[in-house]
Amino acid sequence: MTEIPEHLLKRSRDRRAALGLGGDDAGSGGDATENKPAPAASAAPAASAAPAAPAGRAAAPAPATPPPPPKPDTPVVAAYKKRRRVPFWAMAALGVLPVWAFLYARALTEQPEEVAGPLGIGAEVFANCQSCHPGGNEGAGYGFVGGEVLLTFPHIEDQIRYVYFGTEQYNIAGVQIYGNPDREGGAHITGAMGPMPGWGGSLTDEEILSVVCHERYTLGGADPTGEYAEEYETWCSEEAPVFADLEAGGALADLDQRVEGIMPIGTEPIPGSPPSE
Repeated sequence: MTEIPEHLLKRSRDRRAALGLGGDDAGSGGDATENKPAPAASAAPAASAAPAAPAGRAAAPAPATPPPPPKPDTPVVAAYKKRRRVPFWAMAALGVLPVWAFLYARALTEQPEEVAGPLGIGAEVFANCQSCHPGGNEGAGYGFVGGEVLLTFPHIEDQIRYVYFGTEQYNIAGVQIYGNPDREGGAHITGAMGPMPGWGGSLTDEEILSVVCHERYTLGGADPTGEYAEEYETWCSEEAPVFADLEAGGALADLDQRVEGIMPIGTEPIPGSPPSE
């Protein structure tokens, strides 16, 4: 067995001491145990401090980093969030508000009086006459306004007859003057202002009466409470017996046989009559 020199053993011990492995206190150069390295001093505590995780179990996740605190609202946003919201029913109320406003205004506004009876019907039927008598004024035919129609026809029966038969039938019958032959300003000659269409058959007898009432009272200015009160009550009021007779299906041709005190209309044109004395 070869003996290790003393200076080599000393160098070995110094080196182990420098590495923290401990020196050799035995001083014997021939013991074989001096050549075995001593176990690391820090290995045991490290092993005991961190025991190995059981096989098959994953290591616990690291705790999540908490989120940063929310950024505070600006004063404008904070004020908006504090403002009270409009309730849903308020929008529905606002939607119907214009309707209520219209109804309220209509309730406060005086409604025009609705005209019924012959004058109401006659105002609608007069649309057929507008082209020749625009608004009751003179056009292709004579005007009615300012009492002119009352000068031509002092009796309503003569006007009804002329509207019913028209210029052609008057010419065939040889009737030269229609209406009042003593008319102030001169009698009206048949066809002098152009042909007047006969409306019998195109309009009902009730409509012919109604449009004549409209021309005399609404356009012509006849006073239903004065000079023409009796005529108005007989022919043109809502309760007029003539109007009621025609509404029930009566005819103008034989009207005088059912209503007392009126001139006959007849079935053909006849000369007009002067005013009653």
